[in-house]
Amino acid sequence: MTSIARKILDEALALPDDERLALMEALSDSFVPAPLEQSPEWTAEIKGRIAQIESGEVEPVAWEEVEARVRRTLDQQRR
Repeated sequence: MTSIARKILDEALALPDDERLALMEALSDSFVPAPLEQSPEWTAEIKGRIAQIESGEVEPVAWEEVEARVRRTLDQQRR
């Protein structure tokens, strides 16, 4: 972090919570991340999985169900 950025950060940290939040939101809104670059292999894997879901070959599972399964498995291992 440059000295200028550090000075701005120090001054921002001295602001009241509501002003820090507004500043954080403004900075976040201004940030445009660079697109992620993927290997050709990973791109092919993603496309293959999408095709499996769209064709009905694979049925997606809701996160809540996955989490419940993981918790049950962990509980059984602890016993």
